Amino acid sequence: MKIGVLALQGAFLEHIEMLRKLGVETVEIRQKGDLVDFDGIVLPGGESTAMGKLLRDLELFAPLQEALRGGTPCLGTCAGLILMSKRFEDSEWRHLDLLDVTVRRHGFGRQIGSFATTAEFAGESVPMVFIRGPYITEVGENVEVLAKVEEKIVAVRQGNLLGVAFHPELTEDFVVHRYFLGMR
Repeated sequence: MKIGVLALQGAFLEHIEMLRKLGVETVEIRQKGDLVDFDGIVLPGGESTAMGKLLRDLELFAPLQEALRGGTPCLGTCAGLILMSKRFEDSEWRHLDLLDVTVRRHGFGRQIGSFATTAEFAGESVPMVFIRGPYITEVGENVEVLAKVEEKIVAVRQGNLLGVAFHPELTEDFVVHRYFLGMR
């Protein structure tokens, strides 16, 4: 199994380390030529506006969008969730426009509002780290809610797309990554 990890900005190294611990081959996606045939793609946390701009500047946007529309499994964490989402409460900005959800960016607050908790994800208890974390305010009819924190939706799945508002790569827990790897 080979997973591509978007390595433009953000917590990509932590995802690579988690996947390697699970015995998965990883490839850093930094330029158009790196976007080859993968068994899955990770869009890490970081700064969604910066990543969206870099995707366009490096001509990665269209091929990445095409791969995900074509069914390649994708895990988007925090900013990665924002990149995948169709709608935002606070902006008309569009990124990949794939995941049928509405997101409130920085929903849990700015940096000072960052926190860690434990909650249920797809039936399993997992540690969750939120750093300027978004949350989901609305889901489309084909979107499955996988986790909530404080009654707010923080993880969803729509077909090949898995979006989480937290950072599973900043814990020692493999539940979210195993779930993603099982999406093939």
